[in-house]
Amino acid sequence: MIEVLKTGFLTSIQDSGRYGHRHHGVPISGAMDEVSANMANALLGNNKEDAVMEITLSGPELLFESDASIAISGAFMSPTINEQELLNDEVYHVTAGSILKFGRPRRGIRCYLAVLGGFKTVRVLGSRSWYSSVTPVDRLSVGMHLPLADKPVLKKKPKLPVNSAHNYNSNIIEVEKGPEFDLLSKHQKAQLLNGIFNIAKQNNRMAYQLKQQILKHSYSILTSSTLPGTVQLTPSGRLIILMKDAQTTGGYPRILQLTDAAIALLSQKSTSEEIDFVLKQ
Repeated sequence: MIEVLKTGFLTSIQDSGRYGHRHHGVPISGAMDEVSANMANALLGNNKEDAVMEITLSGPELLFESDASIAISGAFMSPTINEQELLNDEVYHVTAGSILKFGRPRRGIRCYLAVLGGFKTVRVLGSRSWYSSVTPVDRLSVGMHLPLADKPVLKKKPKLPVNSAHNYNSNIIEVEKGPEFDLLSKHQKAQLLNGIFNIAKQNNRMAYQLKQQILKHSYSILTSSTLPGTVQLTPSGRLIILMKDAQTTGGYPRILQLTDAAIALLSQKSTSEEIDFVLKQ
């Protein structure tokens, strides 16, 4: 078990997502940065579906009540065990009584803590991912106890995935054309694909908004299905990028669709950072 001594800003348990329930309006959820979550799991030889802890902007303080093997990937948040510095993308054996702490991010904004065998929190609708209207809780609280698998020591060196780390300096967000892309005028397409955009302060697990707008429009569509990574265009010309906790339908034109890798990279970017949409070849 792990006891939560401090929660951090927004810390939750996430896995690869909750599928098969979108027709009931249930979001997919899951790790915002699948690339980093998969890396943390792979370092321990876990399955990529195993639940990890997603840590955003500021980290928790955790007391290990039993031995465990851990790995941390994604944003670098100056983790320490008993005040000894840890590195990302390494495996550590933690003994009972140890305290894991995190600082503020120095690269990226989300990191992932994996434990051998995954966190064994309650599974709801086939997933351990926390989401406010589906699971009993949506974030850590002080005094919470998190169950672990009963296998604290890594016995063999796992094979790591290819392309398991981000280029954090890249602002290129790879996209495909959305269902309503061809509603756009030539000028709007040029604005979209030739412009540089900055992330607005309205960014979270549901959606990222962008500061800049493109030309206004009067296009209308019937309410249609959306996915994580769908880029919606409001009548005012504002761009909204749906993320893992987003609604399952929407009435704005769906002009672009981010690739899975682009969603993961975008999730590591914060307010005012630049992004550049590039069509997938």
